[in-house]
Amino acid sequence: MRQVKVRLLNRIIVAGYFLTVLSGFSAAQDYPTKPINVTVVYAAGGTMDTTTRAICGAAEKLIGQQFAVSNVGGAGGAVGLGQVAKQKPDGYHLGVCSHAGLVFVPHVQPVTYRMEDFVPVMHYGFSPNAIVVRADSSWRTLKELVEYAKQNPKKVTYSTGGTGSPMHLAMEYIAKQENIQWTHIPYPGANPAMLALVGGHVMAESGSTEWMPHVKAGTLRLLAAQGEKRMKAFPDVPTLRELGYDFTTGAYFMFVAPKGTPQAVVGKLDDALRKAMDDPKFLDLLTKLEMEVTYRNSSDLKQYLEETNARLEKQFAENKIPRLQEKK
Repeated sequence: MRQVKVRLLNRIIVAGYFLTVLSGFSAAQDYPTKPINVTVVYAAGGTMDTTTRAICGAAEKLIGQQFAVSNVGGAGGAVGLGQVAKQKPDGYHLGVCSHAGLVFVPHVQPVTYRMEDFVPVMHYGFSPNAIVVRADSSWRTLKELVEYAKQNPKKVTYSTGGTGSPMHLAMEYIAKQENIQWTHIPYPGANPAMLALVGGHVMAESGSTEWMPHVKAGTLRLLAAQGEKRMKAFPDVPTLRELGYDFTTGAYFMFVAPKGTPQAVVGKLDDALRKAMDDPKFLDLLTKLEMEVTYRNSSDLKQYLEETNARLEKQFAENKIPRLQEKK
């Protein structure tokens, strides 16, 4: 009698599994039937915001529904990601972030989510970071800025797109190596961080390519690139590594969905967004922003994030990088 009950229970479990799978496929076949909400985790007007709107605009024609893009900035992307993690996993709520929000920020400050709370959808581009100052400042090189900071402790103020971001950690790495103190002023995104420098509210910025038009116009000066290699648009500007700092940063821009979003739906989104990357207007925008067009699908992106997270966890422990607290 007991064996009969066990067999019956197993059949019920198997049947339930197949019903769940079939319902998931059915939902994916109909998906999407309404607009898809996309939360960009940085403030409006920045590189992530403009590129997201461009790729979503191209993908709308392929997937048959509007992508409703909004912005929730703050804490290096942690505020927006915290909101996305709580959304219903139905394919109608997506987040756009960099890998920093998923694997950098949680190591250095308290957040309301874990990397495992998201399903990676795809990533579409890589944005290099750099250190810039106003063109009317007296600093023509990063060495000159560092020397000034040595002579004037805490006087140098610099902006970034948030506490715990790679741009913030790059500046703190330099400070640690040089035994200097400068003052970090976080903003809810790279664009307001850059505008703070343009407006004279801070003395330097560590950020992504929002500064590019201002550098080309001559209002800002580029001191150092933070990527693995020099930027094509500015071949005379050295990297941090060339200047003796063993630190590189950049940002992979990616779409994520709340944990539990059906894989068939993720695959449909991945397919549409990948095809949208071929749109001429999107490609032209990335070229103007000095961004690299790069792509990983959902499974490859998941593996990349897991490997990067494990590597960073080891590096942070070995270098004894302290956890930071967001300014209130």
